[in-house]
Amino acid sequence: MKPAYLLSSQDKIKEKRDALYRTLSSCNLCPRECKVNRLEGKKGYCGANKELVVSSISPHFGEESELVGSSGSGTIFFSHCSLKCIFCQNYEISHLGYGRSITEEELAEAMLSLAKIGCININLVTPTHYLPQILSALLIAKDKGLKLPIVYNSSGYERVETLRLIEGIIDIYMPDMKYGNPEAASKYSNACDYPELAKKALLEMYRQVGDLEVCDGIAKRGLLVRHLIMPSGVADTKEVIRFVASISKDTYINIMDQYRPLYEAHKYPEIARKISYQELCSAIEEAKKKGLHRGFSLFVKLRSLVRKGDR
Repeated sequence: MKPAYLLSSQDKIKEKRDALYRTLSSCNLCPRECKVNRLEGKKGYCGANKELVVSSISPHFGEESELVGSSGSGTIFFSHCSLKCIFCQNYEISHLGYGRSITEEELAEAMLSLAKIGCININLVTPTHYLPQILSALLIAKDKGLKLPIVYNSSGYERVETLRLIEGIIDIYMPDMKYGNPEAASKYSNACDYPELAKKALLEMYRQVGDLEVCDGIAKRGLLVRHLIMPSGVADTKEVIRFVASISKDTYINIMDQYRPLYEAHKYPEIARKISYQELCSAIEEAKKKGLHRGFSLFVKLRSLVRKGDR
């Protein structure tokens, strides 16, 4: 299966790139719609201007097995973020903007280098606010022989209009679905519209790429959803699972148990702890009850191995 962007002409990708660049003069790439002129160096809610800032570029082996294979996912972590959750485990990158400035040409060379060392995809982490620059880099990399699938690894806080501009470019959408209720989204991410907009975004992603297609254990195309279980049920996991199941019973959903009370989470007693074993089990049972079956089966197999101290 060829990556989607290989089926598009350079001229078509340039049209998309140019349309995205035009938005930077009054930026509305993400739902914050700050309308600042990033081309003149102004910064919006995300903290980014026109300058492309990257925190790291390397093979990553901690992603889902279907994205890693034996050689790793070619991960590019972009600095800054439009969501800025108060419990973010990468707050130095997302909130503080740690990273180094690179050119579009350097980003293209990074993609080609990741391919050369054997990575099985190009994994763009928090890419939304840099989409124009990313498409410029992709044009260069494609012209020099890049043939890896592109993974769009995002918070799920997306504008459908922006996603439509990158249709035919992305092979694998990997969004978070963080919250099922606006109260939590407002309290912990200053985004009361998150549940509504993330649902619309996931439906658009699914329209573009469908269910996750896996060949010989490697993801080639499709939607892969992540949901981080939070303590005290604040994220409304039941609503998240209900919605994901409504997209397709074959939706791949990684129900994640690695929440840690990092950054400013200690200020909120209800989330100032790790999740319990029972909270994990309840989420898995809810997913099974709703007919979901992809992405979390490993937890079912490992239940009996969980240490008593985690119960």
